Amino acid sequence: MRTYGTWNNKGGTGKTTLSFQMMCYYAKNHPDKRVLAVDVCPQANLSELLLGGLEGKGSDNLLRIQGQPKRATIGGFFQDKLPNPYSKINITFSDFVTHPKDYNEFIPDNIDLVCGDPLLELQSNAISTLANTQIPGTDTWISVIEWIFDLVSASGDQYDCVFFDMNPSFSIFTQMALAATEYLILPTMADDSSRRAIQNAFSLVYGFKLPHPIYQEFAFATKLKNTGKPLPKVHLILKNRLTQYMGAASAYNAVLQTIDTVVKNLLRDEETKTIFSSQDINQLLLDVRDFQTTGVVASARGCPIFCLSNRTYTIQNKRVSVKKEYLENCNEAIERVVAHLD
Repeated sequence: MRTYGTWNNKGGTGKTTLSFQMMCYYAKNHPDKRVLAVDVCPQANLSELLLGGLEGKGSDNLLRIQGQPKRATIGGFFQDKLPNPYSKINITFSDFVTHPKDYNEFIPDNIDLVCGDPLLELQSNAISTLANTQIPGTDTWISVIEWIFDLVSASGDQYDCVFFDMNPSFSIFTQMALAATEYLILPTMADDSSRRAIQNAFSLVYGFKLPHPIYQEFAFATKLKNTGKPLPKVHLILKNRLTQYMGAASAYNAVLQTIDTVVKNLLRDEETKTIFSSQDINQLLLDVRDFQTTGVVASARGCPIFCLSNRTYTIQNKRVSVKKEYLENCNEAIERVVAHLD
Protein backbone atom coordinates (compact mmCIF):
# COMPACT_ATOMS: atom_id res chain seq x y z
CA MET A 1 0.00 0.00 0.00
CA ARG A 2 1.51 3.31 -1.14
CA THR A 3 0.57 6.49 0.68
CA TYR A 4 0.68 9.97 -0.83
CA GLY A 5 0.12 13.19 1.06
CA THR A 6 -0.63 16.54 -0.59
CA TRP A 7 0.34 19.45 1.63
CA ASN A 8 1.69 22.95 1.80
CA ASN A 9 1.52 25.16 4.86
CA LYS A 10 0.51 27.99 2.51
CA GLY A 11 -3.11 28.12 1.42
CA GLY A 12 -4.34 28.76 -2.11
CA THR A 13 -1.84 26.57 -3.94
CA GLY A 14 -4.48 24.33 -5.52
CA LYS A 15 -3.79 21.50 -3.10
CA THR A 16 -7.33 20.12 -2.83
CA THR A 17 -8.14 20.56 -6.52
CA LEU A 18 -4.96 18.71 -7.47
CA SER A 19 -5.61 15.98 -4.88
CA PHE A 20 -9.11 15.43 -6.24
CA GLN A 21 -8.01 15.25 -9.86
CA MET A 22 -4.93 13.11 -9.12
CA MET A 23 -6.79 10.43 -7.21
CA CYS A 24 -9.63 10.28 -9.76
CA TYR A 25 -7.25 9.97 -12.69
CA TYR A 26 -5.18 7.40 -10.80
CA ALA A 27 -8.30 5.35 -10.05
CA LYS A 28 -9.46 5.58 -13.68
CA ASN A 29 -6.04 4.51 -14.99
CA HIS A 30 -5.85 1.62 -12.49
CA PRO A 31 -9.36 0.12 -12.36
CA ASP A 32 -7.95 -3.03 -10.76
CA LYS A 33 -6.60 -1.07 -7.75
CA ARG A 34 -8.48 0.14 -4.69
CA VAL A 35 -7.93 3.77 -3.73
CA LEU A 36 -8.62 5.41 -0.36
CA ALA A 37 -8.96 9.18 0.05
CA VAL A 38 -8.48 10.53 3.59
CA ASP A 39 -9.60 14.13 4.03
CA VAL A 40 -7.56 15.51 6.94
CA CYS A 41 -8.96 19.01 6.75
CA PRO A 42 -11.68 20.69 8.83
CA GLN A 43 -12.95 22.51 5.73
CA ALA A 44 -13.54 19.10 4.08
CA ASN A 45 -13.46 20.56 0.56
CA LEU A 46 -12.11 17.31 -0.90
CA SER A 47 -15.03 15.41 0.63
CA GLU A 48 -17.53 17.88 -0.82
CA LEU A 49 -15.99 17.45 -4.28
CA LEU A 50 -16.08 13.66 -4.08
CA LEU A 51 -19.65 13.73 -2.78
CA GLY A 52 -21.01 15.86 -5.63
CA GLY A 53 -19.52 19.34 -5.60
CA LEU A 54 -21.66 22.46 -5.70
CA GLU A 55 -24.06 21.24 -8.39
CA GLY A 56 -24.38 17.74 -6.93
CA LYS A 57 -25.11 18.91 -3.37
CA GLY A 58 -21.78 17.66 -2.03
CA SER A 59 -22.07 19.87 1.06
CA ASP A 60 -25.55 18.51 1.90
CA ASN A 61 -24.35 14.93 1.41
CA LEU A 62 -21.39 15.56 3.72
CA LEU A 63 -23.63 17.05 6.40
CA ARG A 64 -25.82 13.93 6.31
CA ILE A 65 -22.77 11.69 6.73
CA GLN A 66 -21.51 13.83 9.61
CA GLY A 67 -24.95 13.62 11.21
CA GLN A 68 -25.16 9.83 11.26
CA PRO A 69 -25.34 8.13 14.68
CA LYS A 70 -21.86 6.77 13.94
CA ARG A 71 -20.00 9.79 12.55
CA ALA A 72 -18.29 8.35 9.46
CA THR A 73 -15.51 10.94 9.31
CA ILE A 74 -11.94 11.48 10.45
CA GLY A 75 -13.41 13.50 13.34
CA GLY A 76 -15.63 10.56 14.26
CA PHE A 77 -12.56 8.34 14.47
CA PHE A 78 -10.73 10.88 16.65
CA GLN A 79 -13.82 11.04 18.87
CA ASP A 80 -13.52 7.30 19.47
CA LYS A 81 -9.78 7.63 20.18
CA LEU A 82 -9.97 10.50 22.67
CA PRO A 83 -11.01 8.32 25.66
CA ASN A 84 -8.16 5.86 24.89
CA PRO A 85 -5.44 8.07 23.41
CA TYR A 86 -2.38 5.94 24.19
CA SER A 87 -3.66 2.40 23.68
CA LYS A 88 -4.45 0.47 20.53
CA ILE A 89 -8.21 0.05 20.26
CA ASN A 90 -10.14 -2.29 18.03
CA ILE A 91 -11.02 -0.19 15.00
CA THR A 92 -13.96 -1.15 12.81
CA PHE A 93 -12.57 0.51 9.73
CA SER A 94 -15.82 0.32 7.76
CA ASP A 95 -17.51 2.58 10.36
CA PHE A 96 -15.55 5.55 9.02
CA VAL A 97 -15.64 4.91 5.27
CA THR A 98 -17.96 6.32 2.60
CA HIS A 99 -18.23 5.19 -1.02
CA PRO A 100 -18.39 8.42 -3.08
CA LYS A 101 -19.83 6.68 -6.14
CA ASP A 102 -23.05 6.19 -4.14
CA TYR A 103 -23.44 9.99 -4.10
CA ASN A 104 -21.61 11.13 -7.21
CA GLU A 105 -21.86 9.26 -10.52
CA PHE A 106 -18.66 10.85 -11.86
CA ILE A 107 -16.32 9.28 -9.28
CA PRO A 108 -14.57 6.00 -10.19
CA ASP A 109 -16.09 3.04 -8.38
CA ASN A 110 -12.74 1.97 -6.89
CA ILE A 111 -12.41 5.04 -4.63
CA ASP A 112 -13.43 5.07 -0.96
CA LEU A 113 -13.35 8.09 1.34
CA VAL A 114 -12.78 8.96 4.98
CA CYS A 115 -14.57 12.31 5.09
CA GLY A 116 -13.15 15.50 6.51
CA ASP A 117 -14.79 17.12 9.52
CA PRO A 118 -14.97 20.61 11.12
CA LEU A 119 -14.72 18.82 14.47
CA LEU A 120 -10.96 18.67 13.86
CA GLU A 121 -10.65 22.31 14.91
CA LEU A 122 -12.44 21.60 18.19
CA GLN A 123 -10.48 18.43 18.78
CA SER A 124 -7.08 19.92 17.97
CA ASN A 125 -6.35 21.51 21.36
CA ALA A 126 -7.43 18.40 23.27
CA ILE A 127 -5.33 16.14 21.03
CA SER A 128 -2.27 18.43 21.34
CA THR A 129 -2.60 18.37 25.13
CA LEU A 130 -2.77 14.57 25.12
CA ALA A 131 0.29 14.36 22.87
CA ASN A 132 2.33 16.51 25.26
CA THR A 133 1.21 14.90 28.53
CA GLN A 134 4.08 13.39 30.51
CA ILE A 135 3.42 9.76 31.53
CA PRO A 136 6.35 7.64 32.74
CA GLY A 137 7.00 4.72 30.39
CA THR A 138 4.71 6.03 27.65
CA ASP A 139 5.73 8.02 24.62
CA THR A 140 2.50 9.97 24.48
CA TRP A 141 3.52 12.01 21.44
CA ILE A 142 4.08 9.09 19.08
CA SER A 143 1.02 7.26 20.44
CA VAL A 144 -1.12 10.21 19.34
CA ILE A 145 0.77 11.00 16.13
CA GLU A 146 0.12 7.46 14.91
CA TRP A 147 -3.67 7.65 15.16
CA ILE A 148 -4.17 8.13 11.40
CA PHE A 149 -1.55 5.48 10.64
CA ASP A 150 -3.49 3.11 12.91
CA LEU A 151 -6.77 3.93 11.14
CA VAL A 152 -5.35 3.23 7.68
CA SER A 153 -3.61 0.08 8.94
CA ALA A 154 -6.97 -1.19 10.20
CA SER A 155 -8.07 -1.41 6.55
CA GLY A 156 -5.74 -4.41 6.17
CA ASP A 157 -4.90 -5.10 2.55
CA GLN A 158 -8.06 -3.53 1.08
CA TYR A 159 -6.27 -0.64 -0.61
CA ASP A 160 -3.37 -0.31 -3.02
CA CYS A 161 -3.04 3.45 -2.73
CA VAL A 162 -3.99 6.06 -0.13
CA PHE A 163 -4.20 9.82 -0.73
CA PHE A 164 -4.14 12.23 2.21
CA ASP A 165 -5.37 15.77 1.62
CA MET A 166 -4.09 17.98 4.43
CA ASN A 167 -4.93 21.31 5.96
CA PRO A 168 -2.64 24.27 5.04
CA SER A 169 -1.21 24.40 8.56
CA PHE A 170 1.12 22.42 10.79
CA SER A 171 -1.54 21.47 13.31
CA ILE A 172 -1.46 18.20 15.24
CA PHE A 173 -3.78 16.47 12.75
CA THR A 174 -1.56 17.57 9.86
CA GLN A 175 1.42 16.04 11.64
CA MET A 176 -0.56 12.81 12.06
CA ALA A 177 -1.19 12.65 8.31
CA LEU A 178 2.46 13.46 7.53
CA ALA A 179 3.57 10.65 9.84
CA ALA A 180 1.36 8.24 7.85
CA THR A 181 2.63 9.54 4.48
CA GLU A 182 5.36 7.82 2.46
CA TYR A 183 5.47 10.22 -0.49
CA LEU A 184 4.86 13.94 -0.10
CA ILE A 185 3.45 16.12 -2.90
CA LEU A 186 4.03 19.85 -2.48
CA PRO A 187 1.97 22.17 -4.74
CA THR A 188 3.34 25.70 -5.09
CA MET A 189 2.31 28.82 -6.95
CA ALA A 190 4.51 31.01 -9.08
CA ASP A 191 4.85 33.82 -6.56
CA ASP A 192 7.38 34.86 -3.98
CA SER A 193 5.27 33.73 -1.03
CA SER A 194 5.33 30.20 -2.45
CA ARG A 195 9.13 30.30 -2.54
CA ARG A 196 9.14 31.13 1.16
CA ALA A 197 6.45 28.52 1.80
CA ILE A 198 8.62 25.79 0.27
CA GLN A 199 11.50 26.78 2.51
CA ASN A 200 9.15 26.85 5.51
CA ALA A 201 7.81 23.41 4.58
CA PHE A 202 11.31 21.95 4.61
CA SER A 203 11.90 23.56 8.02
CA LEU A 204 8.62 22.30 9.50
CA VAL A 205 8.78 18.72 8.21
CA TYR A 206 12.53 18.08 8.05
CA GLY A 207 13.94 20.59 10.55
CA PHE A 208 16.11 22.45 8.01
CA LYS A 209 17.42 25.95 8.78
CA LEU A 210 15.52 26.44 12.01
CA PRO A 211 15.97 29.98 13.37
CA HIS A 212 17.62 28.77 16.60
CA PRO A 213 19.12 25.44 17.79
CA ILE A 214 16.68 25.38 20.70
CA TYR A 215 13.87 24.46 18.29
CA GLN A 216 15.64 21.31 17.06
CA GLU A 217 14.71 19.28 20.15
CA PHE A 218 11.02 19.96 19.58
CA ALA A 219 11.03 19.66 15.80
CA PHE A 220 8.68 17.18 14.12
CA ALA A 221 11.61 15.51 12.33
CA THR A 222 13.61 15.07 15.52
CA LYS A 223 10.70 13.62 17.48
CA LEU A 224 9.73 11.24 14.67
CA LYS A 225 13.32 10.08 14.12
CA ASN A 226 13.76 9.49 17.87
CA THR A 227 10.96 6.91 17.70
CA GLY A 228 12.56 5.15 14.72
CA LYS A 229 9.78 6.23 12.36
CA PRO A 230 10.62 7.40 8.82
CA LEU A 231 9.91 10.86 7.50
CA PRO A 232 7.95 11.16 4.26
CA LYS A 233 9.98 11.50 1.06
CA VAL A 234 9.40 14.57 -1.09
CA HIS A 235 8.07 12.99 -4.26
CA LEU A 236 6.76 15.89 -6.35
CA ILE A 237 6.87 19.67 -6.22
CA LEU A 238 4.09 20.89 -8.48
CA LYS A 239 4.54 24.43 -9.78
CA ASN A 240 0.84 25.09 -10.08
CA ARG A 241 -1.31 27.92 -11.44
CA LEU A 242 0.96 28.81 -14.38
CA THR A 243 -1.09 30.65 -16.98
CA GLN A 244 -2.33 28.91 -20.09
CA TYR A 245 -0.99 31.74 -22.21
CA MET A 246 2.46 32.42 -20.85
CA GLY A 247 3.46 29.27 -18.98
CA ALA A 248 6.67 29.44 -16.98
CA ALA A 249 8.26 31.95 -19.39
CA SER A 250 6.59 34.91 -17.70
CA ALA A 251 7.36 37.48 -15.03
CA TYR A 252 7.17 34.62 -12.55
CA ASN A 253 10.14 32.85 -14.08
CA ALA A 254 12.62 34.26 -11.57
CA VAL A 255 10.55 32.94 -8.67
CA LEU A 256 10.24 29.52 -10.30
CA GLN A 257 13.99 29.40 -10.81
CA THR A 258 14.48 30.24 -7.13
CA ILE A 259 12.33 27.23 -6.16
CA ASP A 260 14.45 25.09 -8.50
CA THR A 261 17.61 26.43 -6.85
CA VAL A 262 16.34 25.55 -3.37
CA VAL A 263 15.75 21.95 -4.46
CA LYS A 264 19.07 21.71 -6.35
CA ASN A 265 21.00 22.86 -3.29
CA LEU A 266 19.28 20.26 -1.12
CA LEU A 267 20.05 17.54 -3.68
CA ARG A 268 23.76 18.46 -3.63
CA ASP A 269 24.04 17.96 0.13
CA GLU A 270 24.69 14.36 1.26
CA GLU A 271 22.48 14.75 4.32
CA THR A 272 19.53 16.67 2.88
CA LYS A 273 19.26 14.82 -0.43
CA THR A 274 17.90 11.80 1.44
CA ILE A 275 14.54 13.53 1.92
CA PHE A 276 13.70 13.11 -1.78
CA SER A 277 12.29 10.03 -3.49
CA SER A 278 14.52 10.69 -6.53
CA GLN A 279 17.86 12.39 -7.08
CA ASP A 280 16.73 13.56 -10.52
CA ILE A 281 15.37 17.09 -10.28
CA ASN A 282 13.37 16.53 -13.46
CA GLN A 283 11.46 13.78 -11.67
CA LEU A 284 10.76 16.01 -8.68
CA LEU A 285 9.69 19.31 -10.26
CA LEU A 286 6.69 19.49 -12.57
CA ASP A 287 4.94 22.47 -14.15
CA VAL A 288 1.14 22.37 -13.98
CA ARG A 289 -0.81 24.99 -15.88
CA ASP A 290 -3.79 26.71 -14.31
CA PHE A 291 -7.02 24.76 -14.92
CA GLN A 292 -8.88 28.08 -15.25
CA THR A 293 -12.52 27.76 -16.39
CA THR A 294 -12.13 24.03 -16.95
CA GLY A 295 -11.18 23.60 -13.31
CA VAL A 296 -14.03 25.80 -12.11
CA VAL A 297 -16.59 23.72 -14.03
CA ALA A 298 -15.06 20.44 -12.83
CA SER A 299 -15.11 21.54 -9.19
CA ALA A 300 -18.65 22.91 -9.40
CA ARG A 301 -19.88 19.64 -10.90
CA GLY A 302 -17.78 17.50 -8.55
CA CYS A 303 -16.30 15.68 -11.51
CA PRO A 304 -12.84 14.76 -12.78
CA ILE A 305 -11.76 16.77 -15.79
CA PHE A 306 -11.77 13.60 -17.90
CA CYS A 307 -15.59 13.60 -17.57
CA LEU A 308 -15.89 17.01 -19.23
CA SER A 309 -16.26 17.76 -22.93
CA ASN A 310 -15.71 20.98 -24.85
CA ARG A 311 -19.19 22.44 -24.62
CA THR A 312 -21.23 24.91 -22.59
CA TYR A 313 -22.33 23.98 -19.06
CA THR A 314 -24.82 25.67 -16.77
CA ILE A 315 -23.28 26.38 -13.36
CA GLN A 316 -25.51 28.14 -10.80
CA ASN A 317 -27.76 29.39 -13.61
CA LYS A 318 -24.81 30.78 -15.56
CA ARG A 319 -23.59 29.40 -18.87
CA VAL A 320 -19.89 28.57 -18.89
CA SER A 321 -17.95 27.28 -21.90
CA VAL A 322 -15.14 24.73 -21.69
CA LYS A 323 -12.74 25.21 -24.59
CA LYS A 324 -11.22 22.21 -26.33
CA GLU A 325 -7.64 23.50 -26.14
CA TYR A 326 -7.85 24.18 -22.41
CA LEU A 327 -9.52 20.84 -21.77
CA GLU A 328 -6.73 19.01 -23.61
CA ASN A 329 -4.07 20.98 -21.72
CA CYS A 330 -5.65 20.10 -18.38
CA ASN A 331 -5.95 16.40 -19.22
CA GLU A 332 -2.34 16.29 -20.38
CA ALA A 333 -1.11 18.06 -17.23
CA ILE A 334 -2.91 15.73 -14.83
CA GLU A 335 -1.91 12.60 -16.72
CA ARG A 336 1.72 13.76 -16.53
CA VAL A 337 1.47 14.14 -12.77
CA VAL A 338 -0.28 10.80 -12.28
CA ALA A 339 2.41 9.06 -14.36
CA HIS A 340 4.81 9.92 -11.50
CA LEU A 341 2.62 8.04 -9.00
CA ASP A 342 3.16 4.55 -10.42
